[in-house]
Amino acid sequence: MEIKTDPKFEEVMDAYPDFVIAKMKLLRTLVLETAREIHEIKKIEETLKWGEPSFITKNGSTLRMDWKSKSPDQYAMYFQCSSRLVDTFRLLFDQKFQFEGSRAIIFQLNQKIPEKELKQCIKATFTYHNVKHLETLGL
Repeated sequence: MEIKTDPKFEEVMDAYPDFVIAKMKLLRTLVLETAREIHEIKKIEETLKWGEPSFITKNGSTLRMDWKSKSPDQYAMYFQCSSRLVDTFRLLFDQKFQFEGSRAIIFQLNQKIPEKELKQCIKATFTYHNVKHLETLGL
């Protein structure tokens, strides 16, 4: 799988405060691991959308992640709010994640991330245009 990384992506990742950098790097690792496990993905682009680290695949929906100083104890993964992604994740993983509307999964800094379930969410995001007709997006 080819990974195309915008240099500004790296700049933003490196600019996070020390106490959150490891968390953001873990999310990035989970995203890239999941993308490698999806045989249809030949290329992933790491870029910025709205100034936030973002991932784009050919048949997927854009996936963003960020930490914001106004909520210093949490960070998040953001999904296209007009998609069915977060509503489906809430239906399947309500006890595993904290959600924000139809756009995000919120993580607390002191929280252990349920990696298996999060990777399922990432997979659904990266294959969204191929699975959006399925009731639970193939999960």
